Amino acid sequence: MTRQRVAVIGAGPSGLTSVKECLDEGLEPTCFESSDDMGGLWKFKEVSEPNRASIYRSLTINISKEMMCFSDFPIPADYPNYMHHSKILHYLRMYAEHFKVLQHVRFQTSVKSVKQRPDFTRTGQWEVITETKDGQEERHVFDAVICCSGHYTYPNLPLKDFPGIETFEGKYFHSWDYKGPEGMEGKRVVVIGIGNSGGDIAVESSRFAEQVYMSTRRGAWVIRQVSDNGLPVDMKYNTRFVHILFQLLPMSVLNWIGEGKLNAMYDHTMYALKPKHR
Repeated sequence: MTRQRVAVIGAGPSGLTSVKECLDEGLEPTCFESSDDMGGLWKFKEVSEPNRASIYRSLTINISKEMMCFSDFPIPADYPNYMHHSKILHYLRMYAEHFKVLQHVRFQTSVKSVKQRPDFTRTGQWEVITETKDGQEERHVFDAVICCSGHYTYPNLPLKDFPGIETFEGKYFHSWDYKGPEGMEGKRVVVIGIGNSGGDIAVESSRFAEQVYMSTRRGAWVIRQVSDNGLPVDMKYNTRFVHILFQLLPMSVLNWIGEGKLNAMYDHTMYALKPKHR
């Protein structure tokens, strides 16, 4: 019996695991990766490249290694709980080598289109058109397609929401373009957004800039990485016991408990962080 062919788009974490699972199921995967290396988001480059995800030099993961590792390939014990991006890329390389994934990846090959074949209702097959770095197009037929292209590729910079930006004489840019605090020495900086990237960049910039402000529309619940007893916070609270509590207790009670724990770390009202949402 002919093995079913599967196209996997992207050789980041999802693409690598998809190839591995296809091999486990006796399928024939082909992974198309537009860049020259695997890793996706976790492949750091000093200069951001158009149409690719981008990370900054100091980035560390905000999930503990115990919670983020693949169940069939533990992260080395000597790695830190919260890993620098270079450690994550190295872990992905070890994973790909261990499961012999890379031999199924075609690098510097972009997927231009994916569409159902005319006989799709009968065969369930897809036509995939790819393009190599030399501009050569190829047509392929696959029985299935797994899209693992990621969702941090295109920065959203809503300049229309900032009246007067066209006359602003300072520099403005998206976190997609941020690599480090160089050039912020002695300057007044506003970081818009209190998500993970905004928090990281504000803290790092504050060590060099004259003053750093954070702008947030409605505040946020800020959770530190380490719990009371020194364990990663996601390990302590992402347990079967906590999930049972979510099924048994009213949401108002759970919110009250959660807010109490978070405010015990630092009073969100005092720091003007307390949001209206719960």
